[in-house]
Amino acid sequence: MELAVEKYKVGNEPYYLPVGQEVELFEAAYGTKLPVMLKGPTGCGKTRFVEYMAWRLGRPLITVACHEDLSSTDLVGRFLLEGDETVWHDGPLTSAVKSGAICYLDEVVEARKDTVVIIHPLTDDRRRLPIEKLGTIIEAPPEFMLVVSYNPGYQSILKDLKQSTRQRFVAMEFDYPNAEAETEIVIKEGGIDASMAKDLVTIGQKVRNLRGHGLEEGVSTRLLIYAAQMIAKGIAPIDAAEVALVSPITDDRDLQRSIREIVTTII
Repeated sequence: MELAVEKYKVGNEPYYLPVGQEVELFEAAYGTKLPVMLKGPTGCGKTRFVEYMAWRLGRPLITVACHEDLSSTDLVGRFLLEGDETVWHDGPLTSAVKSGAICYLDEVVEARKDTVVIIHPLTDDRRRLPIEKLGTIIEAPPEFMLVVSYNPGYQSILKDLKQSTRQRFVAMEFDYPNAEAETEIVIKEGGIDASMAKDLVTIGQKVRNLRGHGLEEGVSTRLLIYAAQMIAKGIAPIDAAEVALVSPITDDRDLQRSIREIVTTII
């Protein structure tokens, strides 16, 4: 088990710039054994924040990218045939509970509703994980923590968390950083100078204003960093903006034209 723990340890400190009280709130939740829900748009730093907190708390981090075919068996574990024997293999959730890790279910609303129910006993004062196929119940150690995330912008009747699930978590709201903080992040992560980073952030903020006018999602901080990294490798800023800021977020020709106009006006 010790080897499994080490495998999921976050070795080096991930870069994360706090923009509010999120670090203190997360530490308080960890200290009181409360599960945490992170809500915010794509690419605003939720996953990086969890990585940073796992490093800060010195806990292993097991991440599961949720999808519509994710079953409870995928999370808990299954029997597999090995030679002439049938051997049990723990799923990521079971491994996290056993090793006292932080289990991060990314975009949890993408998982099937019957799969999400499996986490309920871990989110109240029982902190237990029933494994029906083994007929056992695992008690979560004090170090174990459950964290889920999702993007409220993609909520629908079919893809939303039931109230019975929502009210088992403390929720933390995330959004894109303010211009000053985002510029600092792009400088650090993108490896470019302050002037270019400021231009990219300005583009990002203006493109985000197009949300609700045909654009579902604005330019994320992640995409701004991608553009910066391309520029740092010698790609012309206009070309970097095209592949990182224009093409990824929409296929609509008119919207792409509008974004290009923003780019050429600023760069």
